[in-house]
Amino acid sequence: MSDAPAPTGTLEVAMAQTLRLLEQDPALAYAQASEILAAVPGHPPARLLQAAAKRRGGDAAAALALLDPLLQERPEWLPALYERALALGAAGQGDIAIAALREVLRLQPTHPEAWRTLADHLMATDETAEADAAYARHVQCASRNPSLQHAAAAMLANDMPRAERLLKDHLKQAPTDVPAIRMLAEVAVRCGQNRAAGHLLERCLELATNFQPARYARAVLLHRDNRAAEALKEVETLLAADPVSPSYRNLHAVLLSHVGEVERSCAIYDRLLAEYPGNAKVWLSYGHVLKTAGRRDDCIAAYRASIAREPTMGEAYWSLANLKTFRFTPTDIATMQRRVSEPSLSDADRLNLHFALGKAQEDAGNDEAAFKHYDRGNALQRERLPFDRALNTARMRRLEQLFTPEYFARRNGTGHRSASPIFIVGMPRAGSTLIEQILASHPAVEGTSELPNIIAMARRLRERADDAGMNGYAEVLASLDGSALESLGEEYLQGTRVYRKTDRPHFIDKMPNNFLHVGLIHSILPDARIIDARRHPLGCCFSNFKQLYARGQRFSYGLGDMGSYYRDYVALMAHFDAVLPGRVHRVIYEQMVDDTENEVRRLLDYCGLPFDPGCLRFFENDRPVRTASSEQVRQPIYRDGMDQWRRFDPWLAPLKEALGPVLDAYPRVPADL
Repeated sequence: MSDAPAPTGTLEVAMAQTLRLLEQDPALAYAQASEILAAVPGHPPARLLQAAAKRRGGDAAAALALLDPLLQERPEWLPALYERALALGAAGQGDIAIAALREVLRLQPTHPEAWRTLADHLMATDETAEADAAYARHVQCASRNPSLQHAAAAMLANDMPRAERLLKDHLKQAPTDVPAIRMLAEVAVRCGQNRAAGHLLERCLELATNFQPARYARAVLLHRDNRAAEALKEVETLLAADPVSPSYRNLHAVLLSHVGEVERSCAIYDRLLAEYPGNAKVWLSYGHVLKTAGRRDDCIAAYRASIAREPTMGEAYWSLANLKTFRFTPTDIATMQRRVSEPSLSDADRLNLHFALGKAQEDAGNDEAAFKHYDRGNALQRERLPFDRALNTARMRRLEQLFTPEYFARRNGTGHRSASPIFIVGMPRAGSTLIEQILASHPAVEGTSELPNIIAMARRLRERADDAGMNGYAEVLASLDGSALESLGEEYLQGTRVYRKTDRPHFIDKMPNNFLHVGLIHSILPDARIIDARRHPLGCCFSNFKQLYARGQRFSYGLGDMGSYYRDYVALMAHFDAVLPGRVHRVIYEQMVDDTENEVRRLLDYCGLPFDPGCLRFFENDRPVRTASSEQVRQPIYRDGMDQWRRFDPWLAPLKEALGPVLDAYPRVPADL
C-alpha cells in the first residue's frame, strides 16, 4: 500500500502542513516533505520544500545540492529558481545570487519578493540608486492598490511631484498605511527634505515597530544626518532580527568605520567580499576602511581590485591618488588618459579621473598638464555644486553682527564647564590633521576625527530659526538662557561619546569648518580649547583646488571662489580675536614646520598640558586617521610640500585677485579687510 500514489486531497493537506512548518520548525518541515516523497517519489513541489527547509535550517549547501538536479529537470521553474537565489545568498555567494535574481526577474518581471531581495543585495554593494529602484518595483508589484502602484511607477520615472501627490491623496483615505508612509518618506529624501522624511519614518515605526524597511531607511537617514550613535542603534536592532542581511551588515560596517571601530568594520568587509568578490564598489569601500586603519599595502591592493573589476571606476583611481604618498606607474597614467577620453564615461568617473590624472602629472613634473586636469575636474564639479560667493560673505558678516562683545558679556559664566573638548578649526588642507596627530600623541589626549556634531547642531538651530521666521541660527542662540546653553553643551558631549575609545581626559574634534561656529562653541562650551590651523593662502587654497571631496566644500572648485572663501575666513576669525581676545590659539603651519618643538610647546601650554616628547614623534602614532592627510601624518614633518604651489604660480591669477590684501599681509591680518 505504501507504494501506491497518495490521494490528491491527502497530498494537498500534507503539502499545506509542510508549508506551515517551514516558518516554525524547518527540520520537521524537511521530515514531512521526505514522507511525502516516500509516498510520491520525485514530486517536484515536495523536493522544493525540502530545499527551502534546509536553507531555513541554516544548511544552504544542502539546499543547493537538492535544487541543482531539480532545475536540471525543470530549468525555468520560477519557484525553484527563486529558492536557488535565496540559497545562494544564504551560502555567501552574493554575486551569483544577484545574477540568479536577475534571471528570475527576466522570466517574471512582476515577482515582488525577487525585487525586494535584489534591492537588499544591491544596497549591500553600494548600488544605491539601483537598489531604490528595485524596492520601488517591489512595492509596485506587491501592492494591490492602484494608487501605490502608480506612485511607485512615478518614483521609478523620477517624477517626485506626481509620486508625492498620489501618496498624500492615498494617505488621506488610509492614514495608517505604513508602506505608503515609508514611500512618502523616500520621496521626501529624494527631494532633499530629510527632516520631513525623519518624521514620516518615526511615524511608520510608531504604527509598526517591526516594519524593517522603515527602520533601515531611518538608519540610512540618520547616517546621512551624521547621527552615528542613533544610526548604530537602529542597525543593531535590524541585525538582531536578521543577522545575515547583506544590506544591514554593509551599513553596519560603514557606521563602525565612521565612529572609529575600523577593525570591526574590516572584519565585516572581509565577509562581504567573500560573498561579492566581483563587486567593484565593495572593494572600494573596503579600501577606504583599510586606509583609515593605516594598512597602506592592503588598501592599495583593494583599490586595484576595484579597478580590475570595473576598469572605468574613476573613484578608485582618485582614491589611490588621494593617498598622497602613492605614485602611479606610466601604465596607470596611459590607462587613465585613455579612459578619460571615452565618450561613454559617466561624469562622475570623468571628474574623478581628471583629479587623479592631475595628481599623477604633478608627481611626474608635468605641471601644465597637471593643472589642465585639475581645472577640468573642478569645472565638472562646479557644474554640479555651484557656490555663491556673495551669499557666503553675507552670512559671515551676519555672524559678526550677532556675535558681539555685548553678546558674550551677557553670557559670561553660562554653558557647560567641561574642558574635555579640543576643537581644531580653520580651512581644510591647512595642517589640522598634523596638529591633531601631535596632540593625540600626548597621553592625556584622544584623537577622534572630523566630528559632525557641531555642524549638525547648527543645522537644527537653523531649522528652528526658519520655523520662527528668524534670519539665522545665531538669533536662536541669542534667545536661549544659560540652562539651555548648558544643555546644548551636554548634548554635544553625549553625542560625541560614541567616537571615544579611551578614558583620556581630553579629546579632539578637528572639523575644519567649525570656524564658522566659534560663537556657538564658546557659548555652549566656554572652557573648551579652540585652535585655528592656518596655512599660507596660496598653498592652502591650491591644495584645496587639487582635492576632490566626498561631500561639501563647494567653495573649493574654483580659484576665485577659493580665494573669496579664504578671505572671508580670515575676516571672521579676526572678528572673534577682537571680541574674544586670546580665546583662539593660532598655529601657523609654516612656523610649525620650521620650529616644531617650540610651536608644540606653545600648543600644549595653551591646552593646559605638560610637554611630552611623544608629541614630537607623532608619526609613530598608529591610530586610525580618516582624512586626506592620513598617510602624510604617518611620516616626520618635511618641508618639501610647503611650497609646491609655486610650480603652478602662472595659473593662479584668479586666486590672487580674490585673496586681495590677505595674500600680501600673511600671516598678519590686513587692517582694511
